[in-house]
Formats: sequence, structure tokens, C-alpha cells
Amino acid sequence: MSKSRKLADFRPDDFVVYPAHGVGKIVSIDQQEVAGLNLEMFVISFEKDKMTLRVPTAKASAVGMRPLSSSDIVERALDTLKGRARVKRAMWSRRAQEYEQKINSGDLISIAEVVRDLHRNDDQREQSYSERQLYEAALERLTREVAAVNGIEEVKAQQHVDSVLGGRVAA
Repeated sequence: MSKSRKLADFRPDDFVVYPAHGVGKIVSIDQQEVAGLNLEMFVISFEKDKMTLRVPTAKASAVGMRPLSSSDIVERALDTLKGRARVKRAMWSRRAQEYEQKINSGDLISIAEVVRDLHRNDDQREQSYSERQLYEAALERLTREVAAVNGIEEVKAQQHVDSVLGGRVAA
């Protein structure tokens, strides 16, 4: 089955992952006139962000929109969190750029790697502001997808992720 075929299978009330924004819900599929062209659009609601996004159905695969991960992928992502942090010795600006790319890729395993690498325990040094921002963005994306895939509240998903990380999430 091709990617465009999969996109045709999206229906209202389906949860999808839009790489730059995370998990959203398709509210409807509308026709809209843009620059004289009649386009079919996915109307996606990101309730937590109080945002609505319109994505042309023809462009959905090009922007990386995808269905939720399978439960196997979620388990692999949670297993990734258990691993040892792999922090490169590059300058922070370069590492921050790489973390940002991983978060915006929409790939759950890559997002889990960012959470793993930036997580701090009580006995470790404080995070810088930018480190904390990236960590929280990755953690939120991971938690939302875990919640949506498992059909649980985000609070429960957060508790599950916290327990995998060792209990305490750096604030």
C-alpha cells in the first residue's frame, strides 16, 4: 500500500501526527478555494495548543503527516528511554539543532532519543533554559502520542513515561 493510499484512509475523528505539531485529531475533510483552486483539506485540531491546521489532502504525505505509531513502535520508543544517554561532544548550538530536527521529524523513536539524552535526575547538574525547552517539547510530543496510541489520558501517559525514566522528570 503506497503512502498516498494510506492518506486516503484518514477519516474524521482519526488521530494523526503532524511532524511540526505532534498529535492532532482530524475534525473534518473540507473543500476550500485557495488562489482560484478548489482544494480538499484535512482540518486537524490540536486541542491542547488551541490550534486548527488545514492541510491539503494532496500534500499530506509531502509534509510528513502520518497515522499514530503502532503499539510496537511505542514500546520501542519506551525501551529507548531506558538506554544510556548519548550526548555528543559537539557545541551546544549544533546539538540543539540536531535535537530540534529530531523533534520535528515526527519519528517517535527519534523523539524518545531526545528525551533520553536530555533527561536529568535529581543528582545531575541543572539544565540550561534551551535544554529544558527542547526536553519539554520532546517529552510532550512523546507523551501525547503514547496517550493517543494507548487510549489513555495524558496524565496517565506522563506517569508511565516518568516511571520508565526513573520516576522524576526534570522541571
